[in-house]
Amino acid sequence: MSEELLRGKAWLFGDDISTDHIAPGRLFHLRTDLPELAKHVLEDARPEFAASLAPGDFVVGRRNFGLGSSREHAPRIIKLAGAGAVIAQSFARIFFRNAINVGLPVLQCDTSGIGEQDDLEVVLIAGEVRDLTSGAVIPFVPLPPVMVTILNDGGLVAHVKKHGGFALPQG
Repeated sequence: MSEELLRGKAWLFGDDISTDHIAPGRLFHLRTDLPELAKHVLEDARPEFAASLAPGDFVVGRRNFGLGSSREHAPRIIKLAGAGAVIAQSFARIFFRNAINVGLPVLQCDTSGIGEQDDLEVVLIAGEVRDLTSGAVIPFVPLPPVMVTILNDGGLVAHVKKHGGFALPQG
């Protein structure tokens, strides 16, 4: 995620999107084939989503995105499907941390004004979501520098491999 600017379309989801919506339990047998499981990401919430997602598009939720069991593969398959980030009003804590660990940006802000298929631009350094369709500029809660470093390194495993352990950002 070394890019400071992300662009894509908004795919809207509501409140309380669970890890079972993201990675359906009925597809448990695909957990060893994550690229195949990614073809089914969020299909219980929106059946057309995975097949229609373009690389860089955004999953846009409302409150409590990612609630439920600690399925690390839930944020991983969102990333594998090609989403640039998940933007929501709030996140379940374990989903948020798992997303950072797998290198998926998760941004917390007011998503109520974002429309379906709006063109969005996320400026990571400025902490802004720019809705190019409506002209709105929505600030998001900045990620701590250590999380940005982990994202830039491609996730926690890549970060540890790169630094030979857990390294805090300098500066």
